[in-house]
Amino acid sequence: MSGVADRGTTGAPVRRLVLLYDAQCPLCTFLRNWLARQRQLVPLDLVPAGSDEARRRCPGIDHIATLSEITLVGDAGQIYRGPAAWVVTLWALAEYRPLAHKLSTPSGARLARAAVLAAAKYRQAHRNQQVRNAGGGAYRRVDGWTYDPVDGWTYYGPAACDSGCHVPD
Repeated sequence: MSGVADRGTTGAPVRRLVLLYDAQCPLCTFLRNWLARQRQLVPLDLVPAGSDEARRRCPGIDHIATLSEITLVGDAGQIYRGPAAWVVTLWALAEYRPLAHKLSTPSGARLARAAVLAAAKYRQAHRNQQVRNAGGGAYRRVDGWTYDPVDGWTYYGPAACDSGCHVPD
């Protein structure tokens, strides 16, 4: 299964999993809440990626990378990323274990990869929107022109006219 880092844990049983998710991503938090409501055959601990708890529970992994790619850590040190992490997460759920077995086949792996890529595209679009809403990454000139790396140049007009009137954004 691609995306699995062994760490010398071949054959070690998985008794508990830590799922590191992006707490700033609406899709990730929706899925986190959905996972919490599912019947679990293998307990899933849902931990915000990059948090103090994540660093405490999962030392030695690249916590910056966990913010950009789903990461699942097994209790024996197994690390799953990307599509493999989703397949193993489904495997941990009572109702979705059969689907996980189907997704672990070569044709199923292509479907799992496509789902992960679609989620990544959504997450990136959401991040871009957050940056625009926060004014981050945008260059605003005094004459009313704003440059955003995503949208390019936009004219909003001057913030105030000479007589002191305010022009709304």
